[in-house]
Amino acid sequence: MSSTELNILQILLDGGPVVKGVLLALVFASIVSWAIVLKKKKLLAELNENNRDFLDAYKSAKSLSDVMHSCQALPFSPYRSLFINGYTELSKLKENLGNDNSRLEDHFSKYGLHSLERGLKKGVHEVNVELERSLATLASIGSVSPFIGLFGTVWGIIGSFTGLAGGGATLDAVAPGIAEALVATAIGLVAAIPAVWFYNKFNNSNAIVQSEMESFGQEFLNVVERTLAK
Repeated sequence: MSSTELNILQILLDGGPVVKGVLLALVFASIVSWAIVLKKKKLLAELNENNRDFLDAYKSAKSLSDVMHSCQALPFSPYRSLFINGYTELSKLKENLGNDNSRLEDHFSKYGLHSLERGLKKGVHEVNVELERSLATLASIGSVSPFIGLFGTVWGIIGSFTGLAGGGATLDAVAPGIAEALVATAIGLVAAIPAVWFYNKFNNSNAIVQSEMESFGQEFLNVVERTLAK
């Protein structure tokens, strides 16, 4: 390696305490960001697999009560959460009406399926809490990291130009300080860009899950209506 080639490690070792602190903060933010990314990717893969397991049980069941029984052995998934909350609300309503299907049908004729819809929304909320966990941290890292890097850059450049102001300084003397300052901006971008990209990716994945839950919720309501029609 030639003596003029950029040596980032040496720049970091020779940096001032403020710039070093900025760089350590950015490295920590990057580690946290990637930890969140890996955790969210694993969660989404598990939820997709658990949804498929639930659908297998749902399609093979002969009644809603059979599906509810199967749910007890299934892991958490968006469809499972919606079904359990919707079925629980339906069971409570039937119990309040004396388990009389004709009274239940009259109730839905007069008041609609709003009680079941509220139960389904509760399930949606439970899923959203899980899906959105740590996304705010990822967004904060993506938005704040460039400014932290810029602060390190500004601080390093101030130090370099302070040396020039004393007189007698050459470009060779201040160039390491300027390079050190610019490295802070570069690392800030390295921390921010993946965080922003994955934040948008996970938001898009969450929107797909939301759409799938809405479709399943409508399917659940249709099944209830068909069951009462029989």
